[in-house]
Amino acid sequence: MQVYRGMDIGTAKPTLEERQGIPHHLIDIRNPDEEWTVSDFIEEAQSAKIKVQNKGRIPIIVGGTGLYLWSLIEGFSFPIVKADTEVREKLEKLPLSTLNERLSTVDPEAAKKIHPNDKKRIIRALEVYELTGKPISKLQGSRFKVLGSSKIIGLNLPREKLYERIDARVDSMFKKGLVDEVKELLSKGYSNGLNSMQALGYKEVIDYLENKYSYDEMVALLKQKTRNFARRQMTWFRRFDKVEWIAV
Repeated sequence: MQVYRGMDIGTAKPTLEERQGIPHHLIDIRNPDEEWTVSDFIEEAQSAKIKVQNKGRIPIIVGGTGLYLWSLIEGFSFPIVKADTEVREKLEKLPLSTLNERLSTVDPEAAKKIHPNDKKRIIRALEVYELTGKPISKLQGSRFKVLGSSKIIGLNLPREKLYERIDARVDSMFKKGLVDEVKELLSKGYSNGLNSMQALGYKEVIDYLENKYSYDEMVALLKQKTRNFARRQMTWFRRFDKVEWIAV
């Protein structure tokens, strides 16, 4: 989410001062209403990696989004067909049960692999079928590996300490003006339906601004959701081989 301009506080984006002396890549390269997919990340990460290595330096990938890191290290199949907004919007209107039923009919293999509640991936699979006439499970080709040899360093913290830090971070974001940051984005016309605005912190503030929660309820909910996210991150990281865990 740090790729998006204007989304600074909620993404804990490194400040300009913090970036002095160490070139950072893939920060502030998209507007919040522009699409940013795993394949975009892979392409631009590959380009950044080459630039860094050409200078005789070592690229360091920092972040906690398991799918993106997994795709870099284990390999990624690039999309077979570009997104079609019209097809997506049509599929979005259908109930989840109908989408699952349709996917089971046109691509039973993909239906077995995709969780029945994962609406985004179900719609993508149906979109590919509608645009190509072929199941996505048959079209996914060889995986493209970006990193080659790499070393993975993980930071480990006792859960109680981690939760204390999460709570402190959430409090700090609100002190720094997260609510005003979200108001500013909305005032620029970035709607609450955008993928970027579904990010942790932004969605909860939007719900608060729409009077779905009180201020205290919003803060408590964001702390809980961030703790849940941290647990999911650890589940992802346990999938990686040979992580060098460092006790913080």
